[in-house]
Amino acid sequence: MNRIKEVLKEKGIKQVWLAEKLGKSYNMVNGYVTNKRQPSIELLYKIAKLLNVNAKELLN
Repeated sequence: MNRIKEVLKEKGIKQVWLAEKLGKSYNMVNGYVTNKRQPSIELLYKIAKLLNVNAKELLN
């Protein structure tokens, strides 16, 4: 489980923006946001950097 959805909402960032920055499809990012898919550790750190948070903050 991750908190990507909550962090995106707190920061007012759209999933489309995150998908573009990651070079992933919207559907892939939506899978991460809805916890249907889990990003790799490397991708989790990249998401954390883009959202300007510690990677641990993205995990429950």
